[in-house]
Parts: sequence; C-alpha cells; structure tokens
Amino acid sequence: MSIEQEKKFLQEAEAKGLYSCLAAYTKLSGPGWLQSAITLGGGSLASSLFLGVLAGYSLLWLQPIAIILGIIMLSAISHVTLSTGQSPFVSINSEINPVLGWGWAIATIMANIVWCLPQFTLGTAAVTQNLIPALNNTGGKVLVVLTLLIVAGIVIWAYDRGNRGVKIFDLILKIMVGLVVISFFGVVVKMGTAGNLAWGEIARGFIPNLSLLNQPDEIYTSFLKETGDFRIFWEDKIVNMQRDVMIAAAATAVGINMTFFMPFVLLNRKWGREHRGLAKFDLWTALLIPYVVATSCVVIAAGSQFNGKPESAYQDYENRILHANLEKGYNEFISERLELEFGKDQFANLAPVQKEEKFLAVPESDKQLAAMLVKRDAFNLAASLESLMENKTFSHYIFGIGVVGMALSTIIILMTINGHAICEILGKPHKGPTFLTGAYMAGIGVLGPFVWSDAAFWLAVPTSILGFTLIPVAYLSFFLLINSKKVLGRERPKGIARLIWNCGLLLSLTIMGTAAFYVAWNKSWGDIPFGRIALIGFGVLLLIGHFALQNKKLVKKVEAMDMKLQQMKKKLEPETK
Repeated sequence: MSIEQEKKFLQEAEAKGLYSCLAAYTKLSGPGWLQSAITLGGGSLASSLFLGVLAGYSLLWLQPIAIILGIIMLSAISHVTLSTGQSPFVSINSEINPVLGWGWAIATIMANIVWCLPQFTLGTAAVTQNLIPALNNTGGKVLVVLTLLIVAGIVIWAYDRGNRGVKIFDLILKIMVGLVVISFFGVVVKMGTAGNLAWGEIARGFIPNLSLLNQPDEIYTSFLKETGDFRIFWEDKIVNMQRDVMIAAAATAVGINMTFFMPFVLLNRKWGREHRGLAKFDLWTALLIPYVVATSCVVIAAGSQFNGKPESAYQDYENRILHANLEKGYNEFISERLELEFGKDQFANLAPVQKEEKFLAVPESDKQLAAMLVKRDAFNLAASLESLMENKTFSHYIFGIGVVGMALSTIIILMTINGHAICEILGKPHKGPTFLTGAYMAGIGVLGPFVWSDAAFWLAVPTSILGFTLIPVAYLSFFLLINSKKVLGRERPKGIARLIWNCGLLLSLTIMGTAAFYVAWNKSWGDIPFGRIALIGFGVLLLIGHFALQNKKLVKKVEAMDMKLQQMKKKLEPETK
C-alpha cells in the first residue's frame, strides 16, 4: 500500500465510524510497537525486579502511571511532527534553544551506544545461563554476541530498504515484544494456577500510594522491631532505596532516546496530518499495553518470591551460604551497619579476621534485613521459580526467551535510533550508507559481555546523568512547540483541545521533570557530585543558547527591516527624480 493509498484508506475508515477507524489503525500500527521494543529492555527488567523485591505488590501502580505520562509527551511529539512535516531538531534549534537541540541529539547518541553494551551482556547471559548452558564459556559468548549483532544488522538493513523492509521490521519487532509479554505473562499465569499469588493484594497494588516515599513497606515492620538501636539506620536505608527506585523507574519509563526516535520513525514512513489519530492510537495501545503487562508481571513474580523473604538470598539458608551474585551487596549493607556501630575509620582499620568476627556477630535481624534488600537479577528469579513449576526447566527457558527478546529488540531499536541521530546532526537523508553507518556504530555493544562490568562506572553514570538532565528540558521544548503559533500555525490546538493538551503536558512535565531532576541531582561519579555539576553547567549553557538565539533573531529582524527600507528607497528614487 503506497502512502497515498494509505491516506485514502484512513480517510475512508474514519468516515465509516469508530469500529472501521479502530480496525484501520490496528492494521497500520507500527511506531508504538517500536517504542515498546526499546522501553522493554534491561532497564525496565531491573527496575521491575527491584520494585518487587523492595515493596512487593505495593508499587504496581507506579510504572503504568509513568508510561502514561510519557505517552502524553510522545503524543505531543507526534502531533508537532505530523503537523509540520519537519524535524523537531530543526524547530527546537531555530525556535527554542540550539543548546537543547544539540544536547538532545548528543545525549541520544551517547545513550544508544552506551546502553547497547548491557543489552548484549543481558542477552548473552540469558542464552548461556538459561537456554544453552553449554555456551557458557568465552568461545560460546563470542558466538552468541555475534549472532545477536548479525540478526540486529539484518533487521536494520531491511528497515533501510523502504516500505517493504519497514513492514518486515515492524513485524519482527511486534513478534519480539509479543514474546517478551507472553513469556512473563506465562510465568504469572503458571504461578496463579498453582495458588501462589494473593490476587487481592495484587489488585490493591494498582491503587496509587505515595506513603512509600517516606516510610518502609509494612513487610519490614516485624524485622525492624528486632533491630533495637539500629532501627533508624535500617528505616532510613529502606525508605531511601524505595524512593530512589520509585523515582528512577518513573524517570526512565520514557528515555531521552525514545523522544528523539518518535519523530523520525514517523517522518521515515512519510506520515502526515492524516496519520495524527493513528500515531496517538498506536502509542496508547502498542506501547501502553505491552509495557504495563510485562513490567507488572515481573513485579508480581519478584514480589511473590523475594519481598520479605530473607531466605531467598541464600543457596543454603541454614548454613548462611549466599547466592554468589548477591554476596557483594549483602556485605556492603552489613559493613555500613558495623561502621555505624564501631565508627567508619575504626572498622576500616580492623584486620580481615577481626572483620569476619564482627560480621558473624551481627544480630540475626540485621542479617535478615540485609538479605531482603539486596538486589536480585532475572536469573535469581528464574531459579527461585523452579520449586513452583512441575517442569524444573520451564522457568529457566521461559525467562531466557523473555530476556533474550527484551535484549535483542532493544539492541535493534537503539541501533536504529543511532542511525537517525547521526543522519540528523550531519544533515543527511535518513537512509542509505550514512544511516547504516550510524546504526552499526552502536554495534560496538558486542563488547558488553567482556567489558561492561569494568566500563559501567565510566560510561553509565555520565550518560544517565546527561539523559536525565535533558528529559525535563526536552519535555519543556515540546510543550512550547505545541503552543507555538509560529511553528504550528493553523495546526496549533484550539479551545478545549488546547486546554486538554496543556493540562496533560504540564502534569507530565511536572512529575517526570521532578523525577528526572532528582535522579540527576543525586548522581555522583565516585566522590564527584557529577549530577549537580552537569545540571548547573547545562543550565548556564541553556542561558547562553537562549540569549544567542534571541540575538540571532534580532539580527535577522534588523536585516529584514534594512532590506525593506532599501526596497522602499529604490521605489521612491524615480519619484524624487
């Protein structure tokens, strides 16, 4: 179907009524599925797991609300893009602030390249630990990462081929998102049929409750009573962790690269004003539903297995043998608790044997809290579900498939976004060698399984800070663009529609902006308060960019006035003679 046939098909469907319109929208959907593919990645998996670990079912409401706020903003981005038919990057640079426009693009490229690394790591771990353990060696990992890269490269090459390739691209991503959702949904269904879920508590978990921002979840009450003088220490630790994961999960539901990707995937399809309803429908179905189902299922599974269960941190609870990947986090909690009791310097100066004695002497209640709070990963969850499944390998395979689907779909989208971003900053068409070069540039993520643990500190912290810093500013830019008569002209929303847009956008901007600002402000790079430095520095650059743009506009006005005066002067000269 050509773009003209597509427009005619939409117009005819909309004229026939609601059901025909929805059927047409469903048939032509695409961009929303692509947004699902990027947001359902390792970050969403980790956030969902930790939400379940810390608060059980109590925070099931958080991610649905966060994604709804993000969809409101993505809908605004779609409206502006399809109304103007041009790149928002150009509009922001010429009308809002060039520092924001370039910062938006640069942060997107950094995020794409850096976050590809852990996605390859996650996908490789899922294959070698859950699906094909025989490949759990260096040679096997190399084979797996190269396979992931080749598959991603072929899919992106198909996307670059045009309409038919785009349809194949959409279909592959829909299948991958579907696999992710079905995998995690299948786990919850299996747990539910086995009678292991408290459905009443789960239902109550979808009711917003902000109390966990300043008080521990109820599950910790009985444990906290036993900690004596150290109760305040553990309460503060729990509340701070709850607050941090809540705010981080909200801030990252829609990342900076998702806001950059949306306009170019629309323009690449040659969509126009006729597609505005389709674009919004696509976001509210293909992004909202898969994201909410997948993340909620992970929270439910993690909450049922880990929340309030210190024994889940141990391979052997009686002999206190921790799971290997949890030992470091557990020891950090106990060390902080002992530093409070004996003094940080005094505890640091103890001999290893003395430290071990202190560790063993820590009261049971403190050990239980440390065991409950330590972060788990998808493989801990898969292992914990073995006892609930008739087939012991079911949980490993189902989680392996879901995690590989998450990782591969995110790799494909991150690489695709990078291709668009490189084309945009170079001013090149979003296709061909430039697009593919930019996309394959992010394929450096194949090094992830071999370097990520060492590189994470140097790459993840500054990249996440820059991304978090720009999220509220990007949101503000699109709020200003959708209200700009100069940019949208007659397409600017009017009357009640404009009021609804502004209320929704202001709500999204306030909540997501506050969350992103909090995360960035409190991020540090070792002992350096890098987040605060970045926020203040970027604020100064924004001011410089604002005045530079205003000065440029003023110069253009003066030049335009001078040109008019010259034209008037030429017209008057013959009359004077």
